[in-house]
Amino acid sequence: MDQQPDIKATILEMAMLRGHEKSTCPSEIARLLFPGHWRAHMSAVREEAIALQKQGLVLITQKGEPVDIKKIKGPIRIKISDK
Repeated sequence: MDQQPDIKATILEMAMLRGHEKSTCPSEIARLLFPGHWRAHMSAVREEAIALQKQGLVLITQKGEPVDIKKIKGPIRIKISDK
């Protein structure tokens, strides 16, 4: 039985590695975890990022500014939370 990659842990690891000053793109996480068919997993990565923001662990931004997760439209970036 194939084990599914841990999207949540990978988002947190990438965000922590980038630090508070830099962010990561959800596509970087999807490409890392699902090479060859990463686009099919973009929504799952975005959903996990939203769940992590609700927990206060990451911050989702657009154009460098925090974004209301209820109104996300377009590309996003993920940063480790300052909290």
